[in-house]
Amino acid sequence: MTDSLHHFLTSTDWACYGVWALTLCLMVGGVAGSVLPLVPGPLLIFIAAVVHVLLRPQSGVSWWCVGLLFLLTALSYGLDFASGALGTHWFGGSRWGMLGVVVGGIIGLFFALPGMIIGPLLGGFVFEMLFAKKEVGPAVKSTWGTVVGTGMGLVLRLIVSLVMVASFFLDAFWH
Repeated sequence: MTDSLHHFLTSTDWACYGVWALTLCLMVGGVAGSVLPLVPGPLLIFIAAVVHVLLRPQSGVSWWCVGLLFLLTALSYGLDFASGALGTHWFGGSRWGMLGVVVGGIIGLFFALPGMIIGPLLGGFVFEMLFAKKEVGPAVKSTWGTVVGTGMGLVLRLIVSLVMVASFFLDAFWH
């Protein structure tokens, strides 16, 4: 019994298990972070791939895959950033409203979670009222568009994150 246990402990590549455990934890956190505020989901998935390739180059994950994940990360954040402004536009908001969403989003970053939620909404509404000279009703409608657009951005970010994870595992296991 002790010989078989000794053989198992000495022949197992524990570093391999450790790297895969780290990769899996970062990827699960990345997928969760794609829908949770303040957690950079797609970036965590990208970091997981880079760390995995650096620590375990023999695992079969290529630098081409890492490059693809980089592009998907950029796409995810681009979609996320533009979704609120596009939602405003789709619901009748003006260019001022779209600019207000972007400005409010940037300012909201400095006020943690409440600022990231209220900032784009307030920015779009205020810019519609002050600069586009809209009445309250149309300004509220375009602000609702911000909510819808941001929700769609969240869904798209989750989809892109799942595609990133699938791409990683396809590259890792499909030789």
